[in-house]
Amino acid sequence: MAEQDGNPTTTVDGTESPAPGLPAPENLSRAEPVGPAQYGTINAVYAALFAAVLIATRGRDAEMERLEATELVPLTAATFSISKIVAREKVGAWVREPFVEDPVEASRPRGGRFQRAVGELVTCSRCVGAWTALGLVGLRLAHPRSGRTVTTVFAVAGLNDFMQAGFRGLCDWANSRGH
Repeated sequence: MAEQDGNPTTTVDGTESPAPGLPAPENLSRAEPVGPAQYGTINAVYAALFAAVLIATRGRDAEMERLEATELVPLTAATFSISKIVAREKVGAWVREPFVEDPVEASRPRGGRFQRAVGELVTCSRCVGAWTALGLVGLRLAHPRSGRTVTTVFAVAGLNDFMQAGFRGLCDWANSRGH
């Protein structure tokens, strides 16, 4: 890929090299590739947490724990909201900081192996969404009242995001038409 506006170029193997005249980023020159072991470790942690939720909620009152179909929409909205905060928003930069080059811009992962694999995870809203969903559903099953409260707060925040985007789109449309 050709260089544009002094930005790094992408080589044939998919790695980035600095634009001519710029020093090579130190973390790219010594980054170790992420391998199956690092992704496997992340998946194993997720599986262990999933098993912990199952064990922690086993034997509880089935009526109290049962998730109703009507709860899927708020759980989905809350998962969206939290995932966006962690993976994209400035307020979530502290989570990304140890793992990415520029946590405010949620830029590319840094480091090697496990650090880089976690950097890929925390900058991917879909990936963070899977972890968020596990946490929200686990909380909802372990402590139904608290789970519903947390879900409702973040679902309303997610709905607010959609309404703000819709309002901005409507304003842009109206301004483009001269209204």
